[in-house]
This record gives sequence, C-alpha cells and structure tokens, in this order.
Amino acid sequence: MAKYAFLGGYTEKSWAGMVQNPEGRGAAVQRLAEAAGGKLETFYWAFGEDDFLAIFDVPDDDAAAAISIAVVSTGAIRNARTIKLMSTDDQASILTKAKGLAAAYIQPGARTAAGVA
Repeated sequence: MAKYAFLGGYTEKSWAGMVQNPEGRGAAVQRLAEAAGGKLETFYWAFGEDDFLAIFDVPDDDAAAAISIAVVSTGAIRNARTIKLMSTDDQASILTKAKGLAAAYIQPGARTAAGVA
C-alpha cells in the first residue's frame, strides 16, 4: 500500500449543505478509501486555504488518482490536490539515486561542453 495526502476546500454549496445537514465527513471518506481498496488513516478539518486533509493508504497511484477524480467530479470540492507521501525510511535510497543523477542534469541556461543546453 502507498500513502497519499488529499487536500482541498469545500465549495460554498457544499458548506451550505453541511450547515443545513450537519454531520461528520469521516465515515463518507472512510467508505471512499475502502471502495478504492484502501483505508483512511486520518481525516482533519483545517483553517486557511484548505478545509480538510485526508491521509489514505491505497494500493497504488491509480487508486489515489481515481479517488481524486471521483471526488472532484462532483463539483463539491475546490482546489483539490493529491500528494504521494514517502516514508523517512525511503530517504537514503532516494538521495543516493539523486546523487547519481545530479551529474547528468544540466541547469536551465547552462551550456555543456558541446554547446547544447
């Protein structure tokens, strides 16, 4: 399973509906995660630009993308973002790969010995 953060805000219509029919959203978000073959790790409401943060454990990128598309397609959410999360256990491996790739990268505007940017 892979971990993903899903953040965003509710539209004015969504807020109006929740005010008229108050309920916690955790159960609905948990059902969504389970339908995608995963589970909801945590779900928070937030102040600021984002109204919520959900952390999902789902099988793969396709499941995470499907969750996002399913929710956004309803029109109930604004400014939705899905972020793949990686554990600190993966850092050394990722940084080692980056170290090996750093020499192959040419910065924008820089020229190589062959004159190609």
